[in-house]
Amino acid sequence: MTTTSALSAPRARSMPVTVASFAIPVMILGGFALLAVVPVTVVLAGALARVRDRAVRWAAVAVALAYAVPLVGWLVRPDGAPSLSKDMHPAFAALIVAASAALVVAVLRAARR
Repeated sequence: MTTTSALSAPRARSMPVTVASFAIPVMILGGFALLAVVPVTVVLAGALARVRDRAVRWAAVAVALAYAVPLVGWLVRPDGAPSLSKDMHPAFAALIVAASAALVVAVLRAARR
């Protein structure tokens, strides 16, 4: 009889990726866009390293790219607003939230398989 421990069993999802995917739209809509770099990084690194589902990986890359565009624009511009939330165009915020929603759906679908 072979036993498999809970640590060596394959996992359909990663808990940090799941939690961070829910945190991204909350932080963007709550006005903490610069601090959202932490869950975006966790999602991207965790999805590429631990999650096997391609949809989750693509959604994580889409969220990271959607977040990187206003972040780089804010960092490069010398006359930008004092915070990323104030400098970010509402269309970018909506794009990041929509990409995050697609990521949440992909993570939850991967967990069901």
